[in-house]
This record gives sequence, C-alpha cells and structure tokens, in this order.
Amino acid sequence: MAIKNRKYETIENQTFSDIVCESSLPLFYNNGNNVYRPDPLNVLSLFSGCGGMDLGFEGHFICHKKSVGKNTDWIDNKVNENWVMLNKTRFNTIFANDILKEAFFSWTNYMKRFGKTDEVYHFGSIVDLVKMYKDGKDVFPTKVDIVTGGFPCQDFSVAGKRRGFDSKISHNGHQKEKDEPSEETRGKLYYWMKQVIEIVSPKIFVAENVKGLVSLGDVKDIIQKDFQAAGNNGYYVFTPQVLHAGNYGVPETRERVIFIGARLDALNETARRVFEKGEIPSEYNPYPKATHDFNLGDESLPKPVTCEDVLSELLEPGDSKDLSQQHYSKAKYMGMHCQGQSEINYTSLGPTIRSEHHGNIEYRRLSKEHGGKRFEELKCGKEERRLTPRECALIQTFPPDYPFVQYNGFSKKFQVSSSGAYKVIGNAVPPMLAYNIAKRLEEIWPLYFE
Repeated sequence: MAIKNRKYETIENQTFSDIVCESSLPLFYNNGNNVYRPDPLNVLSLFSGCGGMDLGFEGHFICHKKSVGKNTDWIDNKVNENWVMLNKTRFNTIFANDILKEAFFSWTNYMKRFGKTDEVYHFGSIVDLVKMYKDGKDVFPTKVDIVTGGFPCQDFSVAGKRRGFDSKISHNGHQKEKDEPSEETRGKLYYWMKQVIEIVSPKIFVAENVKGLVSLGDVKDIIQKDFQAAGNNGYYVFTPQVLHAGNYGVPETRERVIFIGARLDALNETARRVFEKGEIPSEYNPYPKATHDFNLGDESLPKPVTCEDVLSELLEPGDSKDLSQQHYSKAKYMGMHCQGQSEINYTSLGPTIRSEHHGNIEYRRLSKEHGGKRFEELKCGKEERRLTPRECALIQTFPPDYPFVQYNGFSKKFQVSSSGAYKVIGNAVPPMLAYNIAKRLEEIWPLYFE
C-alpha cells in the first residue's frame, strides 16, 4: 500500500508514463502548487543534466532521515520511519539547459511537480545559446539572482585522459572539427558560463567540477581569475573549496571543487568592507559546514550515511515494478584488474557513480567465486549483479520517486534507457550536497545583500 498524506498524492492512479515504484519506499507524486515560496530567488541553471543541482537548490524532496544530520529544522515532515521530506528553499529555477536528450526527459518529467513546464528547459549547447543572444534573440531571463552550473568535467577528471583546456570534444558533445575554435571545446565551457554570468548579472554564482581540476597545473587559478573578471572584475570569487559528499549526508565517495562568486556592486556596505579586507570571517563564508564526519575526525558530528541506509528497503530487480530498478547493466564480470568490477562497500560509502562506465558499473553483489562478501544474501539465492539505476540514484541522494528509466508513452519504447539513466545520474551533483550549499547561501543572503 502507498502511504497517504494530506500534502502528497499517491502514485496509484498515475498514468503509465508516470512513476511506478516500490511500496516499501516513500513514493509520492508531489504537487508543486503546495511548495510555492512568496519571496523566491530566481536561479538560472547551466549544464543542468537531470537536475541534481537544481533539485538541491529547490529543496522539498524526499531524503533519508540520516542525511540531514543534526539539522532537523530542515525537515518539512516525516514521511515514514526512515525517510523525510525536506523544506522548500527560497530558490526557484526559471531556466535550465543541457545537450543530452535523456537529461531533458528526466528533468522535465520530475520537475513538473514544482510547476516547471518543458519551456523552462533549453535543450542545446550553451555556446549556441550565447551566440543566439548575441544575434539579438531573446534567450535568457532578465531577473536572475543566482547562476549555477557544473561545467563538463571529463577533461579534468583523473579517471579520464586529462586533456583539460585542450579537449578534443566539441561543446555539443561530438568530436571537434579541425576548424572549430578552441574556445568552443568541452574543456573551455566554463568560459561560456562566464559569458552568461556577464549577460544576466546574478548576485551569486556557483560553479562545480571534479576534484582533479585542482591538481591539473594552474587550471584552478586560471578559472578563478576568469570568473573574477566577469563584468569587468565585477565579482569577488572566494577561494575554491573541495567538498567531500560523504561529509554532507551523501553515501558516496565523491569529491567536487566548488567556485562561488558574489557580485561586488550588489553587496551591502558592510559586506563590501569585509570583502575588501581579503580575509573572510566564518560568518561570511558561503561554503557549507559539514553535517557528517567521514574524514574530519569530528566526533560531534553524526557518522556518514551508508549504502545500507538508503538501499536496504529496495526489492530485487525481478520483484520490482520500478523501471529504474528492473533494468540494469548485464555486462559480464571482467576481473578485478578492470574498472567497475568490485562489490560496493554496503556498510560504508558507495563508489563515485560514473557517467562514462560503458556498462561496467560497480556490483551490488558479487558471487563467492568473484570475491563477493555478502554471504547472507548469496545464501538466500540472491544473484551476482551490478547496481541498478535506482541504486545509483539513491547513493547520489536522488529521491526514490524520481523516474529515471522511462518508456515513451504507449509505444513502450525507452525514452530513457538504463544506460541513459546511468549517464545522467553519474553526471549529476548529489542533490543533498547541493541542498547544503543552497541552505548556506540562503542563510548568508541577508548578510550580503539586505
């Protein structure tokens, strides 16, 4: 039976294109009309993917109760024994963008519960959008308070070829043409994010990338200085910080570098004087404090959320009605010398969910023959298999009612396949990490601007 609640509509009467999931997890179809805030701050989202950053900034999504740590004031209401609904933030996404069709279908299908129409999502390259704007077309909204964007990271990742600024991939995801300008490659797309910042003049911007960017020569310093120069040196760019998702209620070993900038002429006089001194006191620091202790040695914080916490209520694929749990990679075991051939640490953090895994997503459980350690599950007859998209999504802290794998209407052909779902999930910012950033920005907003 689905749980009924005055704020949420059960999924029992939804159409085939809507989500069908486990009754053992809190699965509601949330009506966006119930989450309006009267004092919204408008967000323009770039490289939005399936909306990990956007969902985190919006709030009002289901997460495991352990993910909030001691911040119980973040909870709107208790859904069941293990899951809660987070509060709505002040942030309101009015523009989103990506080049992946799977991202478009995923984002629009879920975000409609916040009242977002398909027109909010601009399917296409940021390079093309900026060029359209420069040609005089009406592309970007006028009143934007914050710009967010996880500009593409493959060229900076230690798991890739680390071409950095010398990427061989074009801005639209294809192989670069010989005569294509170098500024339009995947490794330079932060430059186009900077141009959008100059066009819409947000009070704050937040940019995200892989930790590997920090160790790639002077790339971090170049990007920081370029962002600072937006609008003729109009932004104070804080020293970028690497945030470990495990310290923010995410059961994943994922580290990301975050750039945050504030528009100087929008700051109030007190904040401007503080920034001019150069040393930012803790109360003005826009980066969120850790809510959990994964690697900090702080015993006052709760222990990190584990894979077991978020996955224990899931049914096995053969017993599930959830498309995102039913369909998963059947790539054969290739030996421990290859990437993605290990069993997840069920009682600790999960691996970094990768978008470019080519089917070799990590294993939910391995057989004894291949070194599996989940003996009780194997004794019960549960088979060796890889993680499902739903399991990857829960490790990333996407809510359990997010419909990743989707059929296309009544044709029953995949609109978003399991491989497409893996890709957009792996590309995403964990919503719970983004929620921590959003709540901190919400907290310091009056200190900066009011």
